[in-house]
Amino acid sequence: MNEKAPAVYKAKFDTSKGIFVIEVHRDWSPNGADRFYNLVKNGYYNDVRFFRVIDGFMVQFGISGNPDLSAVWREARIPDDKVKESNQRGYVSFATAGPGTRTTQVFINFGDNAGLDGQGFSPFGQVVSGMDVVDALYNGYGEGAPRGRGPDQGRMQMEGNAYLMTDFPKLDYVKKATIEQ
Repeated sequence: MNEKAPAVYKAKFDTSKGIFVIEVHRDWSPNGADRFYNLVKNGYYNDVRFFRVIDGFMVQFGISGNPDLSAVWREARIPDDKVKESNQRGYVSFATAGPGTRTTQVFINFGDNAGLDGQGFSPFGQVVSGMDVVDALYNGYGEGAPRGRGPDQGRMQMEGNAYLMTDFPKLDYVKKATIEQ
């Protein structure tokens, strides 16, 4: 899971709402591009829910629906990358809990979120087709607990999709993610 990604590649996401494609540029964010490549190539994002969908801001995903797999990746951090591109509509970045904390969670910007650039959120790619699919992802739960009505990330890590399907049945999800050759 440490393979170096191609300079530019595409990741196709077949979701419960349709298909979208992310084009990744390794020169934008090398550590992020490499991690994303390996996660997609090895099926990590398959059956993963879009658990945090904030209208006008972003959609976040990347916690495995399998608690055992989540446990393996929870502390598998990658080094930060310098921010070379801005977090604008359709651009994709890894989520963080502060410096040096990127693991598997990513988000797609719904709007111009340049304010995130100074916080170290380094885009590694952008949605090049299917942004209408991304825009249509279910957003009725909003922000996650405890600030909002959405899923609690701690419970997601421990209980996986069983928790989400019971308490948040309307969440859209990735059926399968693949690297396009």
